Amino acid sequence: MRNACRRFLRCKSGSFAPIMAITAVPLLLAVGLVTDYSSAVSTHSTMQNALDAATLSLIGMPRTATDDDRQVKLQANYAANGGRGTAELASAVFDADGTLRISASAGYAMPTQFMSMAMIHDVPIDVTSKLVKKPRLIEATFKIDKASGYWNKTITLYGSKPDEKNSNGLMQIKYEYNGKGGDKGYGTTTVYTPDEDGKFNVIRQQEICTSSSNNKNSTANTFRDGSLYTTCKFDSKYGSGATIDVSKMQSLYLQMDVTSGDKATRKSDDPKTSNFMYLDGVQVRKNEAVDIFTAVPCGQTSSQAWEDGGNNPPSLDVKNADFFYKVTGKCDFSQMGSDTRLTQ
Repeated sequence: MRNACRRFLRCKSGSFAPIMAITAVPLLLAVGLVTDYSSAVSTHSTMQNALDAATLSLIGMPRTATDDDRQVKLQANYAANGGRGTAELASAVFDADGTLRISASAGYAMPTQFMSMAMIHDVPIDVTSKLVKKPRLIEATFKIDKASGYWNKTITLYGSKPDEKNSNGLMQIKYEYNGKGGDKGYGTTTVYTPDEDGKFNVIRQQEICTSSSNNKNSTANTFRDGSLYTTCKFDSKYGSGATIDVSKMQSLYLQMDVTSGDKATRKSDDPKTSNFMYLDGVQVRKNEAVDIFTAVPCGQTSSQAWEDGGNNPPSLDVKNADFFYKVTGKCDFSQMGSDTRLTQ
């Protein structure tokens, strides 16, 4: 075979061999250019994905972390995801409202295989990544307004962390009917938070309503309940509400358990029962789950209510609801991944 090739190249009977010799080099360069270009495109894609993943990993760091700490984590995650070259943190800035803005870049001089024949020994590849993480609910304060009805009921705030399969009780509001008649019926409503054992034994707020047939001991808090006069007073020794840290929670939902009457359970995240809930006077639409992270406004107070099921399906008029409370949200930077988007 080798001898045949030599005879072919030495052949003077035609012009194909000289033409082949002249065009071989540019053909090889063209093939090499395509090969190196394909490699560069693949490397660029790998680097971009690695940088995006590394940039996203920084939102799990606390706000107090230094830029040096972020740089170390950025490079480590970049390399772990197959990134070539070096990743650099350009900036990590917190806005006044807790919004986090991160910019990062990575560069790599990719060695060429065929383009070196044209004295091009490497191709610079640069990628950038930017993200914005909006502030998120980190704290919610619950304060009872008034509860009524002939049925005892409990509302519990449940939350779970990213690494937890089960939800834990974070706050509970318990209503117990006082046994008196009237049109609505009233009782004692108590706000609890869990103790060290996770049991709801710590009282944060309590309202006691008593009813009688006369109003001789009436106060400014006394109102007519059918044929009875009802007086509701808050016990100041227990405080004015429960403030719950939800900064590490991935999910939150409210659950109402009616412990007498129809003995039913309704949940804010269950589309089949969420319409027993009212948000600022508006009944939640049927078949629509409620996201507590958005239902509790940042820096504002939301008036919420539940119908215990005596009106089934619930009336559209919030005045017929049985469980009223107010909740105020505090938002700031959170290490959770939600509300995060890559912008470049």
